[in-house]
Amino acid sequence: MASASPHGPRWFWVPLRVLLFTLLLTLLAFAISLFLGIVGLLLWAAVHHSHPNMAFVYRRFAPPIAGVVGAATLVTSALTEFRRYQQSKVLAAIERAGQSG
Repeated sequence: MASASPHGPRWFWVPLRVLLFTLLLTLLAFAISLFLGIVGLLLWAAVHHSHPNMAFVYRRFAPPIAGVVGAATLVTSALTEFRRYQQSKVLAAIERAGQSG
């Protein structure tokens, strides 16, 4: 079985993967919360026979939700990627020891 890297895992990929995954999930959370906020605001305005104020959703609803999701994603993905890096390091060392013996 061929190894992905003969020298083991590279540490500099860990923060890159964490930041990329965090950015993507934060943007997704912003888009979904913005959509749901607009739908909810339109329903509320229809029930109360008033004009919807879209600025409320753009400024006060979607950004805080995206921020909370982004912070949780940053912590979770950092821990996951660190554990994955440590496990890959150990497995690469075991593989090198098995090849030399």
